[in-house]
Amino acid sequence: MSSDDSSQHKEKIEQIVSFIDALVKDNSVPRNVRATLGDARDKLTEPNEEIGTRISGAVYALDEVSNDINIPMHARTMVWNILSELEALKEEVLK
Repeated sequence: MSSDDSSQHKEKIEQIVSFIDALVKDNSVPRNVRATLGDARDKLTEPNEEIGTRISGAVYALDEVSNDINIPMHARTMVWNILSELEALKEEVLK
């Protein structure tokens, strides 16, 4: 992997983290869901883990949240979009 790939991945992760942050700050999202979103963000930004491990941890947490019956539809849609972005990034990283 070249440094360009690495900086591209870092940029993509920063973008995804900003989407997660927007959901964490959304008061229409239940507190327990925001807490799990915060955990996903923390896993994604953990500096001592490999990028694949960080993405997998975040995907696991977000998948759990996407099935919560109390999450508003706009937030669920955003979580699905974030999951899609993370899955694509994971495939890219594992190439």
